[in-house]
Amino acid sequence: MPSFAGIDHIALSVTDLEVSLDFYERVLGVQSDGGMTDGPFTRRVLPLPDGSHLGLTQHHPGSGHPFDPTNPGLDHLGFSCGSRDALSQWVDHLDALGVVHSGVQDAEYGSALSFKDPDGNALEFFAPV
Repeated sequence: MPSFAGIDHIALSVTDLEVSLDFYERVLGVQSDGGMTDGPFTRRVLPLPDGSHLGLTQHHPGSGHPFDPTNPGLDHLGFSCGSRDALSQWVDHLDALGVVHSGVQDAEYGSALSFKDPDGNALEFFAPV
């Protein structure tokens, strides 16, 4: 069987590219390193600390339907944090930005801090046990 090294990138569909780009740059503290306009869509790419990338794609025209985790597709996107203590720092950061979140939720397999982007895409910062 062929092998692969891991996830290279994830691209999310968004309804307003500039609004989403501003949100992700402020929340994640990263800046877009480029993008593309290719006919029916425009995409901007954000480099993540682990070397992977997050793409934000606005389709032209978009359907305008909000994200729904109960439909087939992405349930949520989790960003890895080193520890539960790091999650407390993310709580402070999200609070400072006015981002509504769940607070840190503990489970037997780890701790998570859940929130949503402007399109309702479910996101979380996660620290394993």
